[in-house]
Amino acid sequence: MDCNNWPKAVKALLLLATVVSFFACTETLESEKVVYTNNFSDLNLAGFENGRLFVFQNDTVVGYYHNEEIAVNLTELPPHNLLKVTLEILVHDSWDGNPSDGLGGPDQWFFGVDNEEVFRTSFSNSPCESTYCLYQSYPDTNFKQNRPKSGAIQTDMPGLCLFGAFPNYTTRYRIVKIIEHSNTSARIYMNSDLVSTNSPDPLCDESWSLAEVTVEALTLK
Repeated sequence: MDCNNWPKAVKALLLLATVVSFFACTETLESEKVVYTNNFSDLNLAGFENGRLFVFQNDTVVGYYHNEEIAVNLTELPPHNLLKVTLEILVHDSWDGNPSDGLGGPDQWFFGVDNEEVFRTSFSNSPCESTYCLYQSYPDTNFKQNRPKSGAIQTDMPGLCLFGAFPNYTTRYRIVKIIEHSNTSARIYMNSDLVSTNSPDPLCDESWSLAEVTVEALTLK
């Protein structure tokens, strides 16, 4: 069954069930507050490190990057013991996932909070045929083998640069993670480890952008 074709309401219910199950054992969610949200439509990059805006498919996003770290800094957070981080990223052009020859990858993306890496995975925009397929790790962590574009929320956009004239070479993903955190400040960083050794222009060959970010402070008791 292809979950990419499920209605948004079904996906929302599944996400809610996941969050509920996280809290359902013995503890209770006491409070939940959105402390930061940005889809960049108002051109606001307050708190960002290395943030730059551009328009892709009529949407203003932060990007595009090839092995460059970006971060958003949050201060004066309310009392909490968990952070829920929701990121929507765009994976552009010729990401190769986990190639068996190791020449074009793995092409990895990761994010973390403060000094701790939270999630690392790989993505593939490669066509997948019975005789040849460059698998990706997402929606799992490295080094699982899933079909290209597994878990994506949108796959029908053209590439940005190298494959800008071709459909289906930008893929959108929504990544949601809940982590233990209680400090009054947080630095949420994102980066990639992309392998483009045979490309004269790595940024044009493989890149990514940030389309939306939301951070919620949760208190679990």
